[in-house]
Amino acid sequence: MNHESEQSKLGGITAALATPLFLGVAPIFGKLAIDAGADGFTVAALRTILAVLLLWGFYLLFLRRYIYIYPAGLLGCIIIGIINGIGSLFYYGGLELLDASLVQLINGSYLAFAVLLSRIGGQRANKRTLVRVLMAMTALTMITGLGGQLNWLGVGLMLANALMFAATVILSQYILYEMPAFTFTLYTLTTMAVVVTMVWLAVSPPMTAPVFEATIVPIALLGLTTALSRLAMFASVKFLGGMQTAILGITEIAVALILAAVVLGETLTTGQWLGTALLVTSILLIRQRDLLPHGFNPNALIVANMASVQFQRIAFHRAFGTQEHDNEQGTMATLTTQEMIAIQRMMGASSGAIDPFPIGRAKQGINGYPTPAALEQILAHDPTTDIPRPSDN
Repeated sequence: MNHESEQSKLGGITAALATPLFLGVAPIFGKLAIDAGADGFTVAALRTILAVLLLWGFYLLFLRRYIYIYPAGLLGCIIIGIINGIGSLFYYGGLELLDASLVQLINGSYLAFAVLLSRIGGQRANKRTLVRVLMAMTALTMITGLGGQLNWLGVGLMLANALMFAATVILSQYILYEMPAFTFTLYTLTTMAVVVTMVWLAVSPPMTAPVFEATIVPIALLGLTTALSRLAMFASVKFLGGMQTAILGITEIAVALILAAVVLGETLTTGQWLGTALLVTSILLIRQRDLLPHGFNPNALIVANMASVQFQRIAFHRAFGTQEHDNEQGTMATLTTQEMIAIQRMMGASSGAIDPFPIGRAKQGINGYPTPAALEQILAHDPTTDIPRPSDN
């Protein structure tokens, strides 16, 4: 068990270190494609479509067991995919109007948004949090205000993308608690492809043959790194959590700045470098518990109620189902009352009527016990707290 745990941790660290490398090259390849004549939405759509095709082909050949997904998990992936897809459109729209180095610096503000979003669940922001957010906002002001003339529409699009990416990091922790990172990546990126393709077909003009020939190489490289970056990022969140992934991910700023200077010839002013240092400092001051999900788990709201719904269907079939509706082994007809109770406990389903909006149960957990995330938060604040657990019975 310890050997497997060490391997999982090593895999998570490897994925976390690979994430900034793949994310850092995104603005470079994207900018090369845009400079060659493609618009931002076209780049976003083609790179996502290519990434999804690569992933589905790889999964069908080598990772078929990760293609299966349960309904509540699929719903979570769709939600995250829509958020990430909209953020992707903002990102490449901003990249069309700004330098790649500035795009990556502004995108680094997502951690400040992540801290703010983590407080929506109910815990007040303390002075330390407010200082960090103030430092991040000051850094953004220095980066955008001390660099001469900027396209403020592009800045706004990048800030919107940072907000969407922060929401992705926070919400993905809930879904990944109960789902393999490979499965989550496949369906999240597939949803992203649907979202950006719809916008691309509705808004962008068709590509001409010369533009396609000039942009196919950077877009193909962008699609490959997109698939690898999502696999690495969600695998890192799965094994290390959102906080460690976010902290290690700041090195993507350094990767993007170096490549922007070498490949694109972009430079920053002295004031912008000072703002960059302040932004990195504000990110490094964020603590582990700052991004813990406070309040109720939205995925628990879905899954807890889903368990009750599924068990009610099993119980109804056991009571009123006919022989024609049973399987060939006649399993339902032979279930005893004790076996039905065991199934109910195994599923974590509650007795009685189904609550159509079980927010209270999502806060408490299943059968009155705290959810694992809530238990972690309570113990982090007071390790001596006496909390009821299912094992107490």
